[in-house]
Amino acid sequence: MHYQWYPGHMSKAKRQIQDELKLVDVIVELVDARIPISSKNPDINKLAGNKPRVLLLNKADLADDVRTKEYKAYFEKQGYRVLPINAKGGTGVKNVLGVIKEACKEKRERDLKKGIIGRPLRAMILGIPNVGKSTFINAFAGKNCTLTGNKPGVTKGKQWIRLNKELELLDTPGILWPKFEDQGVGLRIAWIGSINEDILDIRELAVTLLEYLYTDYPGIIEKKYGVEEIADGNEALERIARKRACLKKGGEADIDRAAGFIMDDFRTGKIGRITLERGGFDEC
Repeated sequence: MHYQWYPGHMSKAKRQIQDELKLVDVIVELVDARIPISSKNPDINKLAGNKPRVLLLNKADLADDVRTKEYKAYFEKQGYRVLPINAKGGTGVKNVLGVIKEACKEKRERDLKKGIIGRPLRAMILGIPNVGKSTFINAFAGKNCTLTGNKPGVTKGKQWIRLNKELELLDTPGILWPKFEDQGVGLRIAWIGSINEDILDIRELAVTLLEYLYTDYPGIIEKKYGVEEIADGNEALERIARKRACLKKGGEADIDRAAGFIMDDFRTGKIGRITLERGGFDEC
């Protein structure tokens, strides 16, 4: 299957982001800690220019902790200020303000020399769909400032949010990029739920995920579903369907239903803490 999703509103949102960048002091980008490279929109690097950059590895509670530490170290070498967080649970969120202030230290010093005192910093929040931007902003602000949801595309337009006397946030819609040069990137983005599922084959997603887990996390499927692991994702999916009594009339395995709960189990962390890419540091 070809993985790509770039509806018209994303092109419009990208143009809006370009226009608003001159108003902000720092860019705060959220990526999914389970796919920190694949979920990092390359267009943001082109848009950002020389703005200070903060990178939040969100959903770190769902990711492989060892790999998260490796990616944190890598991105820090690229000049980012990096913080793993769990926006939904709140872990790490209280540390973000300090990281933003540190990223803007030189800017604040320049303001003081010019006699500018008390002006709040302005941060633009960026990321791909369904990466948790709105959930993060609500946790950061300690109140419901934005709409949240578990489907891509909840945030439709920009909105300014006054966090406190020190910081204002500009929330933006999640944007992908027009073409995935590597379809592996598209697949990983689909696995985490950042592509509209109406255009996806849920069975194919589950099959390829099971094959990835068989190779990279041996034993995890057997532990979760109580079936012997095999390399063939289609056969593994049918075994899990039968083990969980996902059956149609006549005893046929209900493959689509099984695929749905496997993807839900992965996305909610019920299978385990999993990172869907290894290495790739030279690509970012």
